[in-house]
Amino acid sequence: MDFTNLGVMRAPRHLVFGAGQRGALARHAGVFGTRALIVTDTRMARDKDFLQMRQALEAQGIATQVFDGVAAELPLSCIEAGAKAGRAAGARMIIGIGGGSCLDAAKIIGLLLSHGGAPQDYYGEYKVPGPIMPLILLPTTSGTGSEVTPVAVLDDPQRAMKIGIASPHLIPEIAICDPELTLSCPPGLTAASGADAMTHAIEAFTTLRRPADSGLSLDHVFIGKNAISDSLALEAIRLIAANLARCVSHGDDLEARSAMMLGSTLAGLAFGVAGTAAAHAIQYPVGAMTHTAHGLGVATLMPYVMAWNRPSCETDFARIGAAMGLAASGDTSRQAEAAIAAIAALFAQVGIPATIAQLGVPEDRLDEIARLALSAERLIKNNPRMLDAEGMDRIVRAAHSGDLDLLTATSPRKAALQ
Repeated sequence: MDFTNLGVMRAPRHLVFGAGQRGALARHAGVFGTRALIVTDTRMARDKDFLQMRQALEAQGIATQVFDGVAAELPLSCIEAGAKAGRAAGARMIIGIGGGSCLDAAKIIGLLLSHGGAPQDYYGEYKVPGPIMPLILLPTTSGTGSEVTPVAVLDDPQRAMKIGIASPHLIPEIAICDPELTLSCPPGLTAASGADAMTHAIEAFTTLRRPADSGLSLDHVFIGKNAISDSLALEAIRLIAANLARCVSHGDDLEARSAMMLGSTLAGLAFGVAGTAAAHAIQYPVGAMTHTAHGLGVATLMPYVMAWNRPSCETDFARIGAAMGLAASGDTSRQAEAAIAAIAALFAQVGIPATIAQLGVPEDRLDEIARLALSAERLIKNNPRMLDAEGMDRIVRAAHSGDLDLLTATSPRKAALQ
C-alpha cells in the first residue's frame, strides 16, 4: 500500500460490535431524551429480541412509538407514513432496527423530522442542510452496512430506478452491531445480504482514485479509492469469503455470523467513503424493473462489471484473490482472472442468479437499462474504467446472456459489436 495516498474515514460517533451488545441500547438512547420513534418492519416488530429491547427502553424512561411499516426495497410511501408517525409521537430520536430498508428508512425519516420537506428535496449528494436528530441503528442482516454509511436509498415510483440521498449528516450517532440478531435470518436473505456486502467491498477497493487535493473530501461524499478504505475493504473481503457460505448453510453458527457481520460493517465503512460503482448503477434500474432484492442484483452483476474493469484493475483483483485465499499462481493477469472466477463461484454456491435474465429482465429492455444506469452519475464517475454508452451496453448484454467473452479484448463477438 502507498501510504502517501489520501485516507479518509467517516463513521458513527460510537460503533459497538459484539454478541449481546443490543443490551446496551437503552443506556445509549438515554443520552438523547425521553421520546423515540422505532423504525422497523412487521416481522421484526414481533421478534422477542425486539420486544426485549423496547421493554428496556421503556424501563429507562424512554417513551417509544413503533413504526413497523417499512417494506422491502423501501418504497417512498413508507417514508411518508413513518414521518407522520414520528411527528405524532414528538420523537426526539430515531432508532432503526432491521435490515437495510429499515435502517435507510430511519435515516430519511430522521432527516424529514429535522429539516422538513419531502425526500425528493434531498436526492443526490450534499443536499442535507445540517445535522439531523440522533440516530441509533441496529442491523439484523449482514449486508447493506447502512448502520455506518452516509447514504440511504429508496424506490420513488416517479422514477424508473432507485435513488439515493447522500450526506455525512445521515451517519448515525450510534451503531450497535450484534451478530446474535442475525441468527434468525433465513438462508436466502443471508445469501443476498452477504453477497451485497461483498460487492460493497470489491467496488470500494476498486473505485477510481482521484487526485488527493485538500478539498476532495469536502466536495464529494464518496471520494474514491483511498488508503483507509482499502484496508477496510480487503479485510471485509477476507471475512466474507471465508464465512458467507457457512452462514447460508449453518445459520446457527454464531462464530461465522459474527465474522460475517464484522465483514459487512467493514465493507460499509469502506464504501461509505470510497463509494460504489457500475454494479450498483446497473442494479438500480434492474431492481426497479424486476422488483428483486438489491443484493441479488448487484451480486449477479459483479462478475460482469469486474470483467469489464479488469484492464484497469488487474493488480487490485490479484489482491482481492489473495484476500480470498487463492494461491498466487501465474502472472498478475491470471491472478485477476482467478479472482473474478472465485467471486462468481462463491455467489453461485450461495444461490445468486447467474444472469439478469434470471432476475426477470426481458431482452427488449436492455437498452433502457443501459441508458438509465449511465444516468447514475455519482456511481459512474467512480468506476475505475471509463464507461460510455457502448461499454455499458456490453456489460448489460453480457450480464443478460451470461457470456463473459463479450467483455474480453479478444472476443470476436465483441468485435462484431464495435
